Amino acid sequence: MQTALGGAEKIAAIHDYEETIRAQTWDTNGTPLGEVRKRTRWMQSPNLLRLDQLGPRDTYILFFDGRSGSGWEILPDLQNPATFKTTGKAIDLVGGELQFARGYLSGFQFNTWLADRVPGTAITSPAPNVLRVGANDITLDPATGLPLKSASVSLADPNRPVSAEMLYLEWTEVAGVRFPTRRANYHSGLKLGEAITEGTIRVNAGLKPGQLAAKPADALPELAPQ
Repeated sequence: MQTALGGAEKIAAIHDYEETIRAQTWDTNGTPLGEVRKRTRWMQSPNLLRLDQLGPRDTYILFFDGRSGSGWEILPDLQNPATFKTTGKAIDLVGGELQFARGYLSGFQFNTWLADRVPGTAITSPAPNVLRVGANDITLDPATGLPLKSASVSLADPNRPVSAEMLYLEWTEVAGVRFPTRRANYHSGLKLGEAITEGTIRVNAGLKPGQLAAKPADALPELAPQ
């Protein structure tokens, strides 16, 4: 899999990463929920994650310092008549929200792709062309070695874990590494989202810790590079 993705050394050489996706979403009854845009920024050292998402009743901002185990989040305002509002107040990551951030970061694609370098990570192969990394089963294309899908447990709602499956439908190459650019997300066998990369994936663009940790003055997601 590492070879198909571009090689372990090229993957390991990525020290910062940024991607914005645009997704169509559905509820468990198949009713469209609207469009979601999400910007992900990550730094290998000191292991920082920043998520900015704009979606109906699901607009939020999250910062997590994986090294210190602390961070903050601005949650969706579910009581506001406007569907794209946050509460406007940053709160410390605790409880289920902290668990979500830890799980998101530990399952981040670079940690999965380089799992053989993560101390304590169990790697097995329970079936032909299936790679089990921790609790994540990755099915590989026998012809190319690229991931076809991954299966795990979703903690999007920390109080209601569900089985999750991600299908990888299209790929692009950036800095010698292949990245998925079209994905479909299933929970308990139901398709809840399909996302495409918006614009260009940026790697080693010089992200700074202060950029990721900064709280926006208007408490709204930052979806465009500054």
